[in-house]
Amino acid sequence: MVKLAQKKCVPCEGWMKPLDVSKVRKLVKEVPGWKTFSNKNIEKEIKFKNFKDAVRFINKVAKIAEEEHHHPDFLLHGYNKVKFTLSTHAIGGLSENDFIMAAKINKLL
Repeated sequence: MVKLAQKKCVPCEGWMKPLDVSKVRKLVKEVPGWKTFSNKNIEKEIKFKNFKDAVRFINKVAKIAEEEHHHPDFLLHGYNKVKFTLSTHAIGGLSENDFIMAAKINKLL
C-alpha cells in the first residue's frame, strides 16, 4: 500500500463525487491529529513556539500546495497557532487529495 504522503494529488473535476462517510473515517485515521466534523472538510491546528516559526511553516506548506495544485485554507491566530482546513471545493466535500495534503503537512512536522 502506498502511503498518502507519497502520493500526488490528481486534478479533481466537478463531476466527481465526494468521498463517502466510511472512506472518510478510514482515511482520517491515516493522518494523525486531523479531525472531521461534517465529512465536508478536515482540520488540524498546530501550535508553534513563536510567530516566525508559524509563518515559516505556512510558507513550507504553501510550496507543497503549489506543487500539488491543492491548496488548504489556513488561519494564523494567537500569534503562534495555525489552523489548516482542507476540502475539495470543486466537489463540495472531501477527496483523496485532501488526505494526501494532510499527510504531506504532517510529514513537515
